[in-house]
Amino acid sequence: MNDDTRALCILARAPQLDAARLATAVSQCGGSVGALLAQPSSSLRALGLREATIVALCAPDPLQLESDLRVVERLGLRLLPATDPAYPARLAGISSAPHLLWVRGDVAALCCPQLAVVGSRHPTAGGRRSAREFAHHFARCGFAITSGLALGIDAASHDGALLASGRTIAVLGTGLDACYPLENLALAERIVASGAGALVSEFPPRTVPRPANFPQRNRLISGLALGVLVVEAARGSGSLSTARWAGDQGRDVFAVPGSIHSPLTKGCHELIRQGAKLVEQAEDVLTEYKSVLSQQALATLALRSEGPADGSWPLDNPGEILLDALGFESTSVDALLASTGLSSESVASLLLILELEGRIDSLPGGHYIRARSAQL
Repeated sequence: MNDDTRALCILARAPQLDAARLATAVSQCGGSVGALLAQPSSSLRALGLREATIVALCAPDPLQLESDLRVVERLGLRLLPATDPAYPARLAGISSAPHLLWVRGDVAALCCPQLAVVGSRHPTAGGRRSAREFAHHFARCGFAITSGLALGIDAASHDGALLASGRTIAVLGTGLDACYPLENLALAERIVASGAGALVSEFPPRTVPRPANFPQRNRLISGLALGVLVVEAARGSGSLSTARWAGDQGRDVFAVPGSIHSPLTKGCHELIRQGAKLVEQAEDVLTEYKSVLSQQALATLALRSEGPADGSWPLDNPGEILLDALGFESTSVDALLASTGLSSESVASLLLILELEGRIDSLPGGHYIRARSAQL
């Protein structure tokens, strides 16, 4: 492992340091991270660095350092300090931008024009489909799709970009030596294997998924992007944190409306009332960014084409498909059969199970509705 990588691993563990403070310190002591680390503690103090930062730079934990170096080598990670030309300029411009990013995959993707797509971890089938379709269309128009690798809307957004052979960036709330949630490990590997996507984190290896990490992660999702699209979000959803960061950072905020009966649209409606742009189709977002679209992308936009060529999207387990298709409005069995493609026997059996579990209610005339008190 070369000395530059060792120096960056030491720098990565330094607390109370952000992009602006690092850039100032590096410029005042020779213009490189190596030169910064070569300074005695007295000189670092004179540069205005805080005591905890100085201790981490001058006396790094040797066992922790060697462990970090092994992870970097095993996963092929790139450590990107804010002083590196490859560090994304949009992110560098936000308040308290991280002084260093850990990256696995295509570093160049970070500097591409990006749109963030976020939302519920427990979306409806329609919400999941919408996220895939939006991400697919945005990716075909040349935008990288940025999200948080969470279950639900995040995963569907990454998947839509991959299905379009586009770029997608997953910002993690853990170190890159772990995947949270574990259910998305295969998706994370697909992003890296695509050759045009990246996993990104400001957290070093062995960082566990603490609740406080995710609002911090969300500021990077919005900070990397031109705008943030929220697809299905209940009041109090973590995706609303991303939207708030976007507003504070001067990014555009977009929201997809939905049924007034669904708890999963309350957050989106709240954003729209606060000034977010209401979005019904991909063009509602893309028309805001025509200045950054290529001629080829503008032609793609004119086609108004959504989804894979064969019109098929990956489906979930039958119970989820039926529950999500049911939604929060009265739906007939015939409509469920048509929208899910399940057999009549499967639908009858699943409806009985879901009703016994208290997740749906039966209505007169052979109609059903999703129970509003059901766990979302």
